[in-house]
Amino acid sequence: MRDVVFAGGPVATMDAARSFTDAVAVRDGRIVAVGRDAVRERWSARTEFVDLRGRLLLPGFHDAHVHPVYGGIERLRCDLTDCLDAAQCLRQVEAYQRAHPDADWVLGGGWDMGQFPGGAPDRAALDTVTGARPAYLLNRDHHGAWVNTAALRLAGVDRHTPDPPDGRIERDADGEPSGTLHEGATRLVEEVLPPTGPEEYLAGLLEGQRHLHSRGVTSWHDAIVGPYLGYDDLLPTYLDADRRGLLTGRVRGALWWDRGRGREQVEELRHRREKARGHRFRADTVKIMQDGVCENFTAALLLPYLGSHGSGLSFVDSELLAEVVPELAAAGFQLHFHAIGDRAVRDVLDALAGARERDLRHQIAHVQVVHPSDVPRFRELGVVATIQPRWAVNDAAMTELTAPRLGHRRAGWQYPFRSLRAAGAVLAAGSDWPVSEADPVLAVHVAVNRSEPGTDDPPFLPEQSLDLVDALAAYTAGSAWVNHADRETGTVEVGKAADLVVLDRNPFSLPPQEIWRCEVDLTMVDGGVVHERR
Repeated sequence: MRDVVFAGGPVATMDAARSFTDAVAVRDGRIVAVGRDAVRERWSARTEFVDLRGRLLLPGFHDAHVHPVYGGIERLRCDLTDCLDAAQCLRQVEAYQRAHPDADWVLGGGWDMGQFPGGAPDRAALDTVTGARPAYLLNRDHHGAWVNTAALRLAGVDRHTPDPPDGRIERDADGEPSGTLHEGATRLVEEVLPPTGPEEYLAGLLEGQRHLHSRGVTSWHDAIVGPYLGYDDLLPTYLDADRRGLLTGRVRGALWWDRGRGREQVEELRHRREKARGHRFRADTVKIMQDGVCENFTAALLLPYLGSHGSGLSFVDSELLAEVVPELAAAGFQLHFHAIGDRAVRDVLDALAGARERDLRHQIAHVQVVHPSDVPRFRELGVVATIQPRWAVNDAAMTELTAPRLGHRRAGWQYPFRSLRAAGAVLAAGSDWPVSEADPVLAVHVAVNRSEPGTDDPPFLPEQSLDLVDALAAYTAGSAWVNHADRETGTVEVGKAADLVVLDRNPFSLPPQEIWRCEVDLTMVDGGVVHERR
């Protein structure tokens, strides 16, 4: 393990005072000195000097809500994440099919609901490029899938197939499935998907890990460890990679709560937790997905959507939630919730009010629509708000699908980052990749500007923007704290692991609109380089 000194540029420590310093020394994977005078005393003949040349050194980013195996696999399959419109999606599918003539299925994902009328692509267009080969393509937010006629036929899904309780089949005017499956309706086709082998899962994890490191991420919270959307349980993949020394990031996993079952899962989750004890991986958290998303009317709202679309879905009944949450907390589980709509957020907060007896650091991810009266409850109940800043922009999903369905008043309650911070809530941050880009710099840019990087689009609810230091703290110290890793990492302090990132410039010296231009030059975990930009 090499000895390294970083100097010649600013160091954002992200400590409690959010202080800055000017040098850091690393020995045997730990931070041994901070500040030029202390670092000078640690200099030796074997010390490697890294001249920051004005670049910013800060703690490694911690992604508090991400799905790197899914993201890695999608990068290796038919990847639609860079497509800008429906036509480009179809061209990409066609190119993938030509490049993989022996594949039985076209599998992949990453399409954006905002690219299609009503957020729902149709099977007829997909049929034109896939023909008789079945296709199953997850959307970017992983709450639905685009399928073709061949896939529906194999699954036996037709006009007579009822909608499942936790999902919806998009249909044409004649009642025939039109090609989009929302939420639990995806399981109708999942049952006939070809199995994904352990080698592909491992390849997906390693590609996802490489991608995260290239964005400065040194640790992460995998928010679904269990079967979901046609993917198998990822616990064996993580345990195998950890056992073989292939994990270079620090990983905390969230064991999946099967919303189709009840309290009998608690004992099973205890056993799964005992298995999930590795060197760089552990799973002490349970993930409960409480609702869907606004774009397809499945986020749970206190009042109905505009129009005749109901008020969304609560995947776990509020009464059951109020029983299960204290039981899981009493068993020592941290709770990690997906909650998009204001009813989902309130139901989760109500349930957590009965689970306050231990320092488990429960968290609610996404917190998109939050009733103003519930904002102070995060601080009162000690609940962490795990935000996905990248979504707080005026993109097509917002302007064409979400805001019109919420109405003006509720649309103004979205992503209340500054209100939560002002109320004293702890903020953590994550990308939810592959739902959105894994790059923390882009997320920090949006948290500060509330607009798409590199555009002059009007900001989305700019009064809810964060200061740069608070946005960076959410992605470092805040996410480390919620993951119970704050004694080991998350700040630049003597005694902590040398999990560090060097940006190619100092965002504090840039105009706010230029933050997105920062790139990651170096990522280090335990003093070892896991990414270096050439």
